[in-house]
Amino acid sequence: QVQLVESGGGLVQAGGSLRLSCAASGRTFNTYTMAWFRQAPGKEREFVAAITWSGGSIRYADSVKGRFTISRDNAKNPVYLQMSSLKPEDTAVYYCAAGRSIVTVPSLTSVMYWGQGTQVTVSS
Repeated sequence: QVQLVESGGGLVQAGGSLRLSCAASGRTFNTYTMAWFRQAPGKEREFVAAITWSGGSIRYADSVKGRFTISRDNAKNPVYLQMSSLKPEDTAVYYCAAGRSIVTVPSLTSVMYWGQGTQVTVSS
């Protein structure tokens, strides 16, 4: 069992930056691929970024490539999402996720564990 808790969301102006963190607990959390998904009001939850347990493979959604950076520190909080050049369309609830194959199959079906989500609001 893996428990995930996100933090770092908030309100930011367009063009600004935020860093999300995901704290995980559980005996083997550092062996899972970790990822971020997001869900905007009235829309389906969508993939944002994922990183394998070793950090050797990373994948981004096209909509955030070049603006967001995912990283992990298995000795501390396991995953971060650094968001820069934020746009109003990035407004959503951001969810931390863990699974085995999210980098290769970046979909909801690859997720085994979810966090409770943190709100990110980007004002224009």
